[in-house]
Parts: sequence; structure tokens; C-alpha cells
Amino acid sequence: MASSSCIVTTNLRTHLSPLLQSPPYAPSISQSDVAKPVARSRRLNKISRIAVNYKKFEFKAKSSMAEIATEKGKAQVFDSEEDLAVSLAKYTADLSDKFVKERGAFTVVLSGGSLFQSLRKLVESPYIDSVEWSKWHVFWVDERVVPKDHVDSNYKLAYDCFLSKVPIPPGNVYAINDALSAEGAADDYETCLKHLVKLNIIDSSQATGFPKFDLMLIGMGPDGHVASLFPGHPLVHANKQWVAFIEDSPKPPPKRITFTFPVINSSANIALVVAGAGKADAVNVALGNGQSSNTLPVQMVSPEGELTWFLDKGAASKL
Repeated sequence: MASSSCIVTTNLRTHLSPLLQSPPYAPSISQSDVAKPVARSRRLNKISRIAVNYKKFEFKAKSSMAEIATEKGKAQVFDSEEDLAVSLAKYTADLSDKFVKERGAFTVVLSGGSLFQSLRKLVESPYIDSVEWSKWHVFWVDERVVPKDHVDSNYKLAYDCFLSKVPIPPGNVYAINDALSAEGAADDYETCLKHLVKLNIIDSSQATGFPKFDLMLIGMGPDGHVASLFPGHPLVHANKQWVAFIEDSPKPPPKRITFTFPVINSSANIALVVAGAGKADAVNVALGNGQSSNTLPVQMVSPEGELTWFLDKGAASKL
């Protein structure tokens, strides 16, 4: 399970040759068809029927998702977790294509938990072959200070479920130095990020001066926590560090590092991926009329870019 801590590859290739493809539902008309009107007419009828069927498929796909406009960004509610995973894969692949063309790189921040179940479609066709994986640079919004092969490691979870299945260069995967203390690991990771900002691999927010990641893919706990920022914990108010450490996490293991909210909220795009009825109360507090004695950390997610919620019916059941 190779990865990079602060080793940075500087020879980013910025040239991208786009692959142009005709829509699969629109077969071309040959010169022989033009010369034979009857054959051409039959072929056009066939094309028309295929196109109509494709539009039916498009409508069916859209009908499995309801979109809700909220003050906290766009919320998409899917009939099933399967529909959510399909949409999340396309969303991620589209952003990858956009930033690779614009910047020559795509910086992606992962979390842990059930996120990778929802990312599973990215390692399937067509994305496994069409995504420019060599341009991805992968980070973690939080990590448990345990060895990389430990069952609690977010790196191990990402490697087993995702990273081992896609050809991202190991030098573009930035894991923590697990030989250090929690404080040392947080300082080391922040130093690494600052180095990558200087190299223009990670963008910088003109508004805040904090790193501006292209995409953060993060989940939410049933208590409304995001990253390792928990309800009522002082770290939710940290506003100077890029990466903070915690040694008294209310959820085991106790020692962790985490991005702070200024870094999270400087992102160009955040996808909040939430599935399951067990998280419905926190979703209702964040997006609906639910009440909480304390502000939930998920309510503090407010990027300078775009926030999109990906919810299944269970998670949205109390909205």
C-alpha cells in the first residue's frame, strides 16, 4: 500500500487530448444508405426509435431523483442508494474532466465511513477507462492516527475499496505520517499541503488564503459530525490551523487529525454523501425544520464554491 506523505511530483502533464465519441444511440448513415432511399428510410426509422428509447431512459433516470433547493446548497434525494452511487460517479467524473482541462490536475479530498460504498461506480465502466486517473491528487479530510494497515485507518479503507482499483500514481496519494504523534502528524500534513500550494498542485483561495481543493467527498455521522469535527468540541471553532489534531475524540479511536472548517469551506466543490435512515435526524436539522441544542458541525459546512447533498430516501425521510 504505497503512498506519499510529503514527496511531491512536480512534472504534472498539463496537456489533455480529449476523446471524442459519437452518442451510442446515433449510428452513422453511410453513403450507401444515401444511394438507397428505402434502406435509408428504414435506417432512419430505426435511429428514431433508438433515440426515443434513449430519451425514455433519460427520463427514468431523472425521475429516480428529486432535487431540493436549500439555503445550504443543492440537495438531491434518490430513490435508492444505487441511484445515488450512479449519480455520484458521474458528478465526480465530470468535475475531474473539468479541472484536468483547466488546471492539469484534480485535487480530491476523501473521508472514511460508508463513502466508498457510494463511490463504487467510479471503479466500473465507463469511468475506470475514461477518467484521467494520473492527474488525480488524493488527500484525507481526517485520519485516525493508527498504522496504515490498521482496521481503523481511513487510508486502509480507501485503499481496499477504491485506490487499489484505479491507476492513481502512488506519489499522488498523500497519507499521514503514522509514525508521528497526533500533533506531529497534523503539523507534518499541514506542511505538506503548504508545499503543494506553492507548487500550484493545490489551488489557493483568493478570498481566504487557505488551500482550495477541487472536490471534497465527505460523509456525515448520525450525530451530525463531519471529518473529525464533533458537536460541542472546541475544534469546530479552530480558524487558524489548516490541519488540527484531536486526542479526545468522542468516537474511537481517540487520536486523529482533521482539516479545520476554514479549509473545508474554501473548497471549490463539496459533495456531502449521506445514506441511511439513521442519519435522518441530523439531515433534518441541517436542511429542514429539525432542532438541536447545539449547532451541528454539518451545519457549518458552507463552501465558497458549490455544495451538493447526495441523499437516499432513508436519509431524507424526515425532511
